[in-house]
Amino acid sequence: MSRMYDDSPIAAISTAEGKGAIGIVRISGKDLSLIMLNLFGRILNNRHVYYLPFKNKNNYIIDKGIVFFCKSPESYTGEDVLELQGHGGNIVIHEILSMCLDAGAENKIRLANPGEFTKRAFLNGRIDLAQAEAISDLIDAVSIEAAKSAMLSLSGEPSKRIHEITEELIKTRVIIEANIDFPEEDIIFIQKKQILESLEQIKKNLLLFIETTKKGIIIKNGINVVIAGEPNVGKSSILNALSEEEIAIVTPIAGTTRDKISNKITINGILINIIDTAGIRESNDQIEKIGIRKSLEEISKADLILHIKDISNQNNNDNLIKFPSNTPVLEIFNKIDLVNKIANNDNILFVSATEKIGIDSIKNKILEIVGLDKLEETRWIARERHLFSLNQSLEHLKTSLDYLSEQELRIDLIAEELRLSHKELCYITGHFTTENMLDNIFSNFCIGK
Repeated sequence: MSRMYDDSPIAAISTAEGKGAIGIVRISGKDLSLIMLNLFGRILNNRHVYYLPFKNKNNYIIDKGIVFFCKSPESYTGEDVLELQGHGGNIVIHEILSMCLDAGAENKIRLANPGEFTKRAFLNGRIDLAQAEAISDLIDAVSIEAAKSAMLSLSGEPSKRIHEITEELIKTRVIIEANIDFPEEDIIFIQKKQILESLEQIKKNLLLFIETTKKGIIIKNGINVVIAGEPNVGKSSILNALSEEEIAIVTPIAGTTRDKISNKITINGILINIIDTAGIRESNDQIEKIGIRKSLEEISKADLILHIKDISNQNNNDNLIKFPSNTPVLEIFNKIDLVNKIANNDNILFVSATEKIGIDSIKNKILEIVGLDKLEETRWIARERHLFSLNQSLEHLKTSLDYLSEQELRIDLIAEELRLSHKELCYITGHFTTENMLDNIFSNFCIGK
């Protein structure tokens, strides 16, 4: 760590602000014996529940409630943990917190920083960094699948996969680095085929892990779906049909939508951020031109584009719409109620937003295109930093394979690339971290967690 961590006892309100049936104050520290004596006049038994009065320093009873003590190292934080559960009024719970701070003054108790209870759980080896992040993701989950995936991450499943990959890396590094220490044995030449096979398998496992991680990021953040097309093709009607409510104004006048309109829906438990954009066409209207520019900006950030066309209009002109080459586009012909109905195929959907025909097909296709139509039990939630480290690890691994294929083997360079690949994986679980990195991660947690 870059600086000494302050391990004084900490206290915080662990329930949300506002009125509630119950309010909880949590305390964590290496030894809470003196604090318990000051609060209750006795040392509480480990893993026992008590109903006790909460008295302030003037011996006035603030409230009565439940007290639970859990002794280190088997608590959430790995330290002694004391929880006081009182009535959930704002005044009452803050008075209980003040009472705890007074009782721990001799121990230099202080208010907890955001995420500090979970940070201590990480520092004390109760959870790794990926699991710590999963706790925050579980609290912040915006869909059922995000909550389920966060729980899977909290169980340690992705950390287990990383550990399996790093174990294989370590075995290969041992062979290679032994040749650096004992070059006369020519170990690397004897076992080159074994090393190559091992690294290729690690590369394969990393690629699979990266694909799962990409989907985990989508589950966490939702799918950004942009509805694009010319004016008056029914984009706003598509938004309303997908949302199952009147989000956007719909008129027969082309160019009604001047600014983006967004809504959040869930499809099979997956969050979908739908963005309706202004119709794209040549225009001299300054306001409409601004709307068109914003449409193009949203298109550039999309995970998926729904390209809407009017099947009843034979003069579709999409020359102005340039979609990013790396973004999937779903072609949708709207207004089939005005013509003979046409069957859908794998690449094009034919729908009627006003008659609600084919809307379920759009929803199913959205999940299919991003690979979330068949949710697996082994899909965990993930973050951008995880994907960055995985990609960095893969690049170092590829470089080591390039060195291994050269006629003149540079063992020291191969060993260094594998060390860096290993280190990137350890950033995910927190085996290699800096204090600044930890501060950044845990600062996004709520206080009391």
